[in-house]
Amino acid sequence: MMTIDNYNFAGKKAIVRVDFNVPLNEEGKITDDTRIRGALPTLKKVLAEGGALIIMSHMGKPKGKVNAKFSLSQIVDAVSEKLGAPVQFAPDCAKAAEAAAALKAGEVLLLENLRFYPEEEGKPVGIDKEDPAYNDAKKAMKESQKEFAKTLASYADCYINDAFGTAHRRHASTAVVADYFDADNKMLGYLMEKEVQAVDNILKDIKRPFTAIMGGSKVSTKIGIIENLMDKVDNLILCGGMTYTFAKAQGGEIGNSIVEMDKLDLALNIIEQAKAKGVNLVLGTDCKAGDDFKNDCNTQICPANAIPEGWEGLDAGPETQKAFAAAIEGAKTILWNGPAGVFEFDNFTAGSRAIAEAIAKATADGAFSLIGGGDSVACINKFGMADQVSYISTGGGALLEAIEGKVLPGVAAIKGE
Repeated sequence: MMTIDNYNFAGKKAIVRVDFNVPLNEEGKITDDTRIRGALPTLKKVLAEGGALIIMSHMGKPKGKVNAKFSLSQIVDAVSEKLGAPVQFAPDCAKAAEAAAALKAGEVLLLENLRFYPEEEGKPVGIDKEDPAYNDAKKAMKESQKEFAKTLASYADCYINDAFGTAHRRHASTAVVADYFDADNKMLGYLMEKEVQAVDNILKDIKRPFTAIMGGSKVSTKIGIIENLMDKVDNLILCGGMTYTFAKAQGGEIGNSIVEMDKLDLALNIIEQAKAKGVNLVLGTDCKAGDDFKNDCNTQICPANAIPEGWEGLDAGPETQKAFAAAIEGAKTILWNGPAGVFEFDNFTAGSRAIAEAIAKATADGAFSLIGGGDSVACINKFGMADQVSYISTGGGALLEAIEGKVLPGVAAIKGE
């Protein structure tokens, strides 16, 4: 497989798929440029070696229609400033052949939002899945998607995918476009390489003990990951809102806490799986409950399986925090996805903070720690501890699918898998 370090970009045009889906305020100004900064090493590599850059990305969910709210024209100045080079703009990503052909070494062209075209995502628009004509429409769209990808590929000599956040989608720009470049002219960018390596460290190069922390409100959204990890981990912490589904499944009283009543048998099955596989399953034993879903509600510490009526569990309690820390400290491989409570409320951050502090301590002692998923990343940033863990993933859904053991189309298209 070709790598970005082995490729000679001199005199070449490189089309690079990045993830510039950055948050904008009402004035169209970027409020968090993390994703732009993450792509800079790859983009600067091409320019430094005498290549020309064609940058493509999506923004938001315009659903195949032009929408000024999601125009990448709003970020041209910011990209230019970060890149240290003037950035030209192509107002139509499918009609940029002339602008791309005119590019000289060291020049940069940013294409308009790819998702202004339904061909990018490859989904038929304006037709219901139940409609008898849907399958024919889907086939036709797949052919259109190939033509769209072929057009994008025609702008450049080589293709680089540096958008891990969309690597789990078989979109025109993330996977299909790679079919129009031979193996010597397509590669992963630096950010993608780091993401793939981080996942490999977690799943293929495990240093033991291995502790995984899975949080979030629903066990149903994490079941595939939990089952894949069950054969790999030594300790599995399940926290957040799913705590109360497990408590209810075991006969507990959970007041007004969030619960998936149709997943009680699944929760019991996970407990049995852990026992059968010798995995140390750590569940919350106590919680910080509130009498309303807001930061300044009344609170009390109570058993996670004996929450009074009218109260709901909103964070891990002190005994649970100790149990979490004990399962994390001493670990040599750590994965964290999902907070332990409603961390957005300052009065309910203690559980997530206890996890973050234990991970930082273990990392300082030599563990490899991977933090992934929007909420976990927001947690570690809120606590000012991002520099105390090994790696923070930029991909939410892509990371989860990779951990679940699924092949990511955006990676497979480069590796030829």
